Amino acid sequence: MATGWAGDNAVNEQIDATVKDAVERARRQLPSGPGLERCEECDAPIPAARRKAVPGVRLCVACQEAHDVEGSFSGYNRRGSKDSQLR
Repeated sequence: MATGWAGDNAVNEQIDATVKDAVERARRQLPSGPGLERCEECDAPIPAARRKAVPGVRLCVACQEAHDVEGSFSGYNRRGSKDSQLR
């Protein structure tokens, strides 16, 4: 069976390369360097242990939790989708 110019494992190699690129892009977006000593939103002190554990930290735990909840809203009702009703 003719496969053209692509090798036998070309699809898997392309998938692996795409995943590798996505991981590298995500790592570049991570904050780095010394973290702030005080939260940039509420000015509360950020403990040294948190600054050591999370390089480049800018928010205290409470503000980070609020920020994470804020960013997780997708705006899409999955329960009301036609797809979920078919399962």
